[in-house]
Amino acid sequence: MQLYFIRHAQSENNVLFDRTGSNHGRSADPELTDLGYKQARVLADYLGRSQEVIDLNKSSDPQTGQDIRLTHLYTSLMVRAVATGNEISKTTGLILTGWPDLHELGGIYQNNPQTGIKEGLPGYAKVYLEQRFAGLILPSSVGEEGWWNQSHEGAQEGLARARRVYQEICARHGRSDDRVGLVSHGDFYQLFLSVLFDLKTVNSPFFEFNNAAISRIDLQENRVRVMYLNRIDYMPHQLIT
Repeated sequence: MQLYFIRHAQSENNVLFDRTGSNHGRSADPELTDLGYKQARVLADYLGRSQEVIDLNKSSDPQTGQDIRLTHLYTSLMVRAVATGNEISKTTGLILTGWPDLHELGGIYQNNPQTGIKEGLPGYAKVYLEQRFAGLILPSSVGEEGWWNQSHEGAQEGLARARRVYQEICARHGRSDDRVGLVSHGDFYQLFLSVLFDLKTVNSPFFEFNNAAISRIDLQENRVRVMYLNRIDYMPHQLIT
């Protein structure tokens, strides 16, 4: 199995933090920016070209990016990820499947201005997501009360979730030639890689991921091969964030 991590395109919260260095005023579930939509379309076009021209029976240099011919596409249910995945789905023809466990660390929450406590929020409901993103497949666990509807998630809970995702990916696609795309988030990738390589540090970021960057890890029987991380050279320089 080839696993492709795809970070969502630029969100409103990304711009806020880059401008202020703070999360004060953040959105619990931010939209993509106009630049983010441009990034998502470039990403989708790049993956779409790969779908058309690559012969799976021929080997290719993983560093050229010409081996990306996805067979499955999953997304976090946070809007910035679904919007990014939706552009990929439209261009490649792949079915976009929602996977709640791919969400960013913390879940859907907002800081209480009086207490400073991070309070969990419901998240968008099934009808909203299906109406906005035609073709998105949602699991039965997503209902009209909102897909999150929990308290704020801590780091250790996030680590357990990343382990759960890894185990589920192996159960669904292990020992196959599947090429699986996961549209997700920067902090979640930190957690996932911590699980994958049995790293002990989970509180401090140690890998950089640009918006709309692609990372490839091959999960083979008894070994893990990192082919590349944070691939962004397909993106025009002026769009890189």
